[in-house]
Amino acid sequence: MRSYIIAGNWKMNKTVAESVALAKEIVEKTKGISKTEVVIAPTYLAAAKVADVIKGSNVKLAVQDIHWKDQGAFTGKVSVDMVKEIGAEYVIIGHSEQRQYFHETDETVNLKVKKVLGAGLKPIICIGETLDERKAGKLESVLTAQVEGAYKDISNGDALKTVIAYEPVWAIGTGVVATDDQAQEAQKSVRSLVAKLYGEATAEAIRIQYGGSMNAGNAAGLLAQNDIDGGLIGGASLKADTFFSIIEAAEKR
Repeated sequence: MRSYIIAGNWKMNKTVAESVALAKEIVEKTKGISKTEVVIAPTYLAAAKVADVIKGSNVKLAVQDIHWKDQGAFTGKVSVDMVKEIGAEYVIIGHSEQRQYFHETDETVNLKVKKVLGAGLKPIICIGETLDERKAGKLESVLTAQVEGAYKDISNGDALKTVIAYEPVWAIGTGVVATDDQAQEAQKSVRSLVAKLYGEATAEAIRIQYGGSMNAGNAAGLLAQNDIDGGLIGGASLKADTFFSIIEAAEKR
């Protein structure tokens, strides 16, 4: 049976001091959590200090992106070795904001996935359609291209180490949430795409998060769906109480 994974993506929010304080609150609140994997992704600047705060706790560290090269003239980027050294276990790859604002492509997602897996870390691979794509009936074709692109030349064994975050772009940070049925339909479609690449057993084993304005009010309904294995949480992860409410909803399933 797949375990839930609730990951907080703090995006470009919180100073280093604020990040440390929030991490301490989350560590304290999650002491009794045993069934749900809890992950937080602060900014690069705060990651090392947050890593110290969460060491030995139920909380794991993610970073929000990496470059696929080991080193070099890539101003503003960080390598997988850098984030591994400070204790990161997860790397968010292909977030819609990276695709929209920073020219992320299916090809660069694939390069990053390979680099992360090669370093022994776990990628959280983000996929999802825009509102225009959904209205145009392109949901399946968009998700197919993104899934096949991300997993190109990835072995079955490595695929099992990945997490997928389905995030409808029209529901990220907008307060608009896919209905439970809409989310489940898309998540099931993603799982079927993975099954075409790796078979039913692998598809059933890979965890697929929902990432579109999940919050304390809608988490229980979304997490009750068969193919939703957690959440990639944005705004609701910036306060310990609201983030913990989502974790608690998963823990009670």
